[in-house]
Amino acid sequence: MAEQKIALVTGGSRGIGAAISKQLARDGFTVIVNYAGNAETADNVVQEIESGGGKAQAIQADIADAQAVRQLFDTLETQWGRIDVLVNNAGIMKLAPLAQMEAHAVDAQIDINLKGSINTMREAANRLSDGGRIINLSTSVVGLKLETYGVYAATKAAIETLTAILAKELRGRSITVNAVAPGPTATDLFLEGKSDELVERMAKMPPLERLGQPDDIASVVAFLASPEGGWVNGQTLRANGGIV
Repeated sequence: MAEQKIALVTGGSRGIGAAISKQLARDGFTVIVNYAGNAETADNVVQEIESGGGKAQAIQADIADAQAVRQLFDTLETQWGRIDVLVNNAGIMKLAPLAQMEAHAVDAQIDINLKGSINTMREAANRLSDGGRIINLSTSVVGLKLETYGVYAATKAAIETLTAILAKELRGRSITVNAVAPGPTATDLFLEGKSDELVERMAKMPPLERLGQPDDIASVVAFLASPEGGWVNGQTLRANGGIV
């Protein structure tokens, strides 16, 4: 019997992260549902996975804290003996024109979206099992370049560049590094603060004329985590219904 593979999903308790956690569990991974502050939502995802016959564990860690990330990976190695997949899903989005973007909102997005992903990628680069997968979450706003999304999109553009470079740095270990860039997706993160009219307008932007659903994104992540996705490396896949 093949050894159980371990997948770590940061920000795995809500929205796209929760959908990814559940999909990877259905695909046979033991899923580590990382969360920053809300233990209840993480526990709910774990319970749903376990009630469906899967394996999961919720572990708190602030990915913006390099020491906390190191401890997270230490814990996984101690408890499970291996780490096979990292999904860098945790992120925040603060929207404002650059001229009005407050310093704390700039710092928070850089700390979590960029530094947080650097912290987890660095640990994964040193500890992931050969043949493993690193899957980062970007955004299709990197292509759309919408007003008010400047700082958020800038952090994600950096993630796309890091994705391509890390893929080359891990040469010889059969580890793939890719990014998935969702378009507008029906999550609390996206819907918060938007009028019904704006949501409807954005839903009509892709040729497929709807918002993405968390499961649409989870399916692409699951493909990259699977043996079937093994020849895709150093790429950003825009899962957005054709919006850009």
